Amino acid sequence: MLDHKDGQSIDAAKLYYNSGFSQAEVARHLGVSRPTVSKLLSHASARSFVTISINDPREQSDELVNQLRQRFALADVRVTTTPPGGSTLADLGSAGASLLEELIIDGTSVGLSWGETMSAVASHLRRQPLEGVEIVQLKGGHSHTQRSTKDLYTMQAFAHAFNAQAHLLPLPVIFDSTEAKEWVERDRHISQILAKGASVSVAVFTVGSAERKSLAFNLGYLSAAEEQQIADNAVGDVCSRFFDARGKVACPAVDARTVGISLEDLAARPTRVLVAGGAHKARAMWVALRKGLVTHLVTDQATARKLVDWAE
Repeated sequence: MLDHKDGQSIDAAKLYYNSGFSQAEVARHLGVSRPTVSKLLSHASARSFVTISINDPREQSDELVNQLRQRFALADVRVTTTPPGGSTLADLGSAGASLLEELIIDGTSVGLSWGETMSAVASHLRRQPLEGVEIVQLKGGHSHTQRSTKDLYTMQAFAHAFNAQAHLLPLPVIFDSTEAKEWVERDRHISQILAKGASVSVAVFTVGSAERKSLAFNLGYLSAAEEQQIADNAVGDVCSRFFDARGKVACPAVDARTVGISLEDLAARPTRVLVAGGAHKARAMWVALRKGLVTHLVTDQATARKLVDWAE
């Protein structure tokens, strides 16, 4: 139910954004002070009564876009440009959300990974009046530490935006033993979700680096020896599948305990959207692109330049 403040904030937003009134003019029309108008506009934004979309033509027309498309045989590329003081993560999220709003139509099955980048994408999605969309969690996301994977928020936000049914994997992504993982995967409900994930039409994911500060190292899944082995051998991970510079499994013992889509199944999905950026992720992105895991790429300008340079 809307209260009086909600209604007043919507009126203020319509006058300010739709009618083009200044805040002072809105204040006169509503019979309130100008500071009150500012608070009402902030309230409208916080309550999602107002959503703002920025269309940056550079994301699709930059020369880097064409070079990335050609060198990695990509169907679509978006390269973000972040102004000084801006947030690269927020810009990646906005561009990723815009691309997905074009790709996801009625009846689409969408597989999702998790993490800060995926959460940023989720936060920029706008409501789409679609039917028959399914959102499937591609890997477990329960954390054993205070660090959050934001898997539940990401799934809920996607389901809300696309009017979709959500299929959650309420599990850790890496189990303590292979036996425990295999036992859980035999559960009929879990096996059905894993099968759905392996057959989605659109997979949306990011990459993680093999740095010790990365999220994967701080969720309580790995022993000290495993952390060291991954740090020594891996360049990063996709869907918590750690790989080396050749795209091979970097730590077989960990991979055998991992619940979620395999890199082979991921590579077979028709549409594979990678949203990632930052110098620390560039090597993992390069390998993922070389391995053929990606059909659609969203990244930032600096990372795009690195990828193009390495492809020469």
